[in-house]
Amino acid sequence: MKNLANLVLLLFLAGNTLFAQPNYQPTQENLQNREWFQDAKFGLFIHWGVYSILGDGEWVMNQQQIPVKLYERLPSFFNPVDFDPAEWVSMVKKAGMKYITITSKHHDGFAMYDSKISNYDIVDRTPYGKDVLKMLKEECDKQGIKLFFYHSQLDWHHPDYYPRGRTGQGYTGRPEDGNWNDYIDYMNTQLSELLTNYGDIGGIWFDGMWDKPEANWRLDETYSLIHKLQPGAMIGSNHHISPIPGEDFQMFERDLPGENTMGFNQTGTISELPLEMCETMNGSWGFNLKDQNYKSSKRLIQTMVKAAGYGANFLLNTGPMPNGKIQPENIDTLAVMGKWLEKYGETIYNTRKGPIRPQDWGATTLAKDGTVYIHLLELKDENLLLPALPQKIKSATYFDGGEKVNFQETGYGLLVHIPKEKQDKTDTILVLKMK
Repeated sequence: MKNLANLVLLLFLAGNTLFAQPNYQPTQENLQNREWFQDAKFGLFIHWGVYSILGDGEWVMNQQQIPVKLYERLPSFFNPVDFDPAEWVSMVKKAGMKYITITSKHHDGFAMYDSKISNYDIVDRTPYGKDVLKMLKEECDKQGIKLFFYHSQLDWHHPDYYPRGRTGQGYTGRPEDGNWNDYIDYMNTQLSELLTNYGDIGGIWFDGMWDKPEANWRLDETYSLIHKLQPGAMIGSNHHISPIPGEDFQMFERDLPGENTMGFNQTGTISELPLEMCETMNGSWGFNLKDQNYKSSKRLIQTMVKAAGYGANFLLNTGPMPNGKIQPENIDTLAVMGKWLEKYGETIYNTRKGPIRPQDWGATTLAKDGTVYIHLLELKDENLLLPALPQKIKSATYFDGGEKVNFQETGYGLLVHIPKEKQDKTDTILVLKMK
């Protein structure tokens, strides 16, 4: 069903370029931010909202079919007294992450900041009564971390989100009428608040357009508004199709660029824009009390390495608990990844996609000085034949220890010999200097 909807959206947008920003020319500041983004490589995704109280993920309103009037009781229980932005940002820095993307509003329509166009927000509806986004932004500025805002275009709460999309049907108790243009005006006003009240932000991370593929989302107006208010801010959208004019980076949900193991990404096209893939630490985005299916730090490090091999950032998610604390399992995982990056970060940060496309055995990354890093993630024996490199090799050494690598450039490719004692369980890294 979702695949069909995305196909319809692709065809619809292809024939309606007015719904994009067709004449968009990024500013110099925007281009500089794109360069920074590509250098950063690793960020923290945060899905946090009143849904965390129920401990069943961020889709709980839709999955449990909770009517609006009942769901509106949740904010009165949301009092994250243990939220410590300094603790969060310090954890991010310790993990080697360079930016945070946090939910300003998810599909449930509840704003995690002090919105003036609506009182359905954390300041007006919760006993906590504080603007957590402002608190987090101030701490990010202190510690040198960029902050991006996730913003859902889909809204299960707002009455003017009408006609209904593929989700939020029937159970919500909303009237069967509404003015779609009024909803878009509302959304653009909330975006204006985020872009004018929180200083310079990294960008806007959109989600939810797939819910109504046939709708006139007035993207030209929305994208122009964002680029006008903050010319350097980057726009990305999780619409699962090729980038639309006006967007500044392309994202992939729970898949490496060009892959579609999850069924979300409906195009194999990898654009020339900066790239990002997002992934969960277990199987959930928002806090899920029963989801203990945590991915190992080894698996996440290897996914980050493969993403870098495509030139993509790795945006790794945590769903904070309703008290404002990060799950201890996630803190531990991030600490392990941070330790790894302390040692091997130069093979990831500031690199671009390598000369060999990522494969089962691993990936390659390319430093700005022309150094090629070969990341061997899965070695079944001591010999491996890799595709030929575009240039001849001047030298090949192990990142750990600096010893020379036994290699041979053949007509069939690059043959490397990696003795068992030289193989690392997570990533055996070779450093190649090219002629």
